Amino acid sequence: MIETLRSRLDAVSEGGGGKYVERHRSRGKMLARERIQKIIDPGTAFLELSPLAAFELYDGRANSAGIVTGVGLVHGRECLFVANDATVKGAPTIQ
Repeated sequence: MIETLRSRLDAVSEGGGGKYVERHRSRGKMLARERIQKIIDPGTAFLELSPLAAFELYDGRANSAGIVTGVGLVHGRECLFVANDATVKGAPTIQ
């Protein structure tokens, strides 16, 4: 059961995957989770709240429902993050 969860979380962390991630990076943009890691205090954790939102919906093409939500520390204060994942929402897969 734990291995199944880890496998699903690994798949979700890839956002829209493959060509959508590469297209995003080729435009000089960071992925949603990368942007969050740049903002939170170094060496602190980010607690992602809804990584399995929309899991197995839209033929499995809506990882995290196209958003990354969670809590992280910024200058020692807990902050709530909501970041759009353009590799999911910007991709023409969800209609």
